[in-house]
Amino acid sequence: MIQLEVDGRQLEAESGLTLGQIFHEQYQDAFRLGVAAKLNGRVVDFHTPVHESGRLELIPVDSKEGLAVLRHSTAHLMASAVVKLFPGTKLAIGPAIDEGFYYDFQAERPFQPEDLEKIETSMHEIAEENHQFQRGELGREDALRKFQSEGETFKVELIEGLPDPKLSTYTHSFFTDLCRGPHVPRTKMLKHFKLLSVAGAYWRGDSTRPMLQRIYGTAFPSKDRLKEHLTRLEEAKLRDHRKVGHALDLYSVQEEAGGGLIFWHPHGAAMRRVIEDFWKSEHLRRGYTIVNTPHIAQVELWQRSGHTNFYRENMYFLEIDEKEYVLKPMNCPFHILIYQGKKHSYRELPIRIAELGTVYRYEKSGVLHGLARVRGFTQDDAHVFCTREQVEPELEKVLAFARFMLDTFGFKEYRVELSVRDPKRKEDYMGSDEDWELAEGALERVVQRAGILYQRAEGEAVFYGPKIDIKINDALGRPWQCSTVQFDFNLPRRFEVNYVGSDGQEHQVYMVHRALLGSMERFFATLIEHYGGDFPVWFAPVQVQLITIADAQIPYAEEIRAMLLDRDIRVEADLREEKMGAKIRDAELLKIPYMLVLGRQEVENRTVSLRSRKRGNEGSIPLDRFVENLVAEVEART
Repeated sequence: MIQLEVDGRQLEAESGLTLGQIFHEQYQDAFRLGVAAKLNGRVVDFHTPVHESGRLELIPVDSKEGLAVLRHSTAHLMASAVVKLFPGTKLAIGPAIDEGFYYDFQAERPFQPEDLEKIETSMHEIAEENHQFQRGELGREDALRKFQSEGETFKVELIEGLPDPKLSTYTHSFFTDLCRGPHVPRTKMLKHFKLLSVAGAYWRGDSTRPMLQRIYGTAFPSKDRLKEHLTRLEEAKLRDHRKVGHALDLYSVQEEAGGGLIFWHPHGAAMRRVIEDFWKSEHLRRGYTIVNTPHIAQVELWQRSGHTNFYRENMYFLEIDEKEYVLKPMNCPFHILIYQGKKHSYRELPIRIAELGTVYRYEKSGVLHGLARVRGFTQDDAHVFCTREQVEPELEKVLAFARFMLDTFGFKEYRVELSVRDPKRKEDYMGSDEDWELAEGALERVVQRAGILYQRAEGEAVFYGPKIDIKINDALGRPWQCSTVQFDFNLPRRFEVNYVGSDGQEHQVYMVHRALLGSMERFFATLIEHYGGDFPVWFAPVQVQLITIADAQIPYAEEIRAMLLDRDIRVEADLREEKMGAKIRDAELLKIPYMLVLGRQEVENRTVSLRSRKRGNEGSIPLDRFVENLVAEVEART
């Protein structure tokens, strides 16, 4: 017999019964209260045989764990509908993901949009039949024989890679799948779901393996939550930085040049210049020295830094004059070489070296995504060289600096993660246990003193040290990884980076890596989607559009353009022989903050007819007053 504590009640049951059997006999409300459970902290479903006593917590369906169970079960429901409608389809994997689920299939023909509608209809029919999800167990050899006989080659490969002597399966209706679970009790709980799209996906992410078809979907416990999510997805499509970037002519990816390489067009480059100028001025105010470093270096530098051992698969190698070079994946070793150009006294520390440094990292073509996932990008990088006593004060300054930058660009909500090493995989990281305890402790204390809520992310540290990652929420509530603050005790040791202390002896420097925006490319993608292309005036690509009614106003337009350019205002003039309404419509499509319509009266009175994107038609205003108001607005960065 086993004893279980659930909601303050003590239940006694025979060992080996499933939770569903136990609850059905003694606690029938459980099916209403939860979709699965945690037994001694481990997620299990109502189909799992229980052999241990302990504490049992019911998992509500609208919790994070409950949603994952609901969505994984819906992925199985989708797979059953697919094999029913398309016999001969082979199954790969079908996990729950952050906002839904997917399943990978190898089908005889590509799935079409109308196929998704048929699959969804079939899913509802199977769900309404209210089948129980039944858990089964097979010995490893029996499982191999079963899936080999069914021609499920991907399942066979998965089984061959599993060491477990016994494997679990889940069956509902006619459909059985290899699966660890957990699953909902019955299919009728799966009511509110939507299939979203089809994409290609290589088996196990390997471009040398078969290309499969991945069907994405989402599921929620209520109709209202599903509707709200679908509305948000539609809004996200409108804000997609790839779509908005093309419409506003901000950037492009040219197939002739290669994937993941960004071409900044004039309007995008204008925004980038504003961001970079602001970034530079704020760094200089805070005591940083700004440098520029090469794009390549000999391979020995990267061997010494450890990158060739821990990061090789992400690096590009070149042969020049029979020597091996690397396109730099990071700026760190270059800044170390600059620091080592001369000896430094403890009186000079901390030394802060910053760079908008372009780096290159290999990404598989399947994961490239507009500006957000690229192969060449510019990091707003910096390295702080300091003494041990200066580490935590410097970390505090960097964290405050990052929050200031994000707040200035309109990002008010953060999700902060403290990324630490996985203690079970210490061989994947450089440094001693003492080093890691020192570094992780310093970062954690800094976050706590800042009063920031954070989560520990085990196994997410970089190979040379732990880090603080700041994920910003865009206007749709989606998190984006941008800012990062990293502690490094390895590179200073490998490169023998020292300073002369008050005792006249050399001591090892402590080093902090940090990026406030992350990369210009990803941050720009985040800005586009946060604002939907409707940017604040201070960094809008074009701040003012001049619109002439007739050719007679062209000289006045040219005079205004020169005046605004002299005040560092980004201005363009539409001098085409088009109707005024068409010119205004074109400027609105480009989301330009201010339009100045110029006619005969405006020329005579030295006024402008002002149209604001935010406030509409504001009527006539003296030219000088408009210019002074605009300059003040830009300087305030509102």
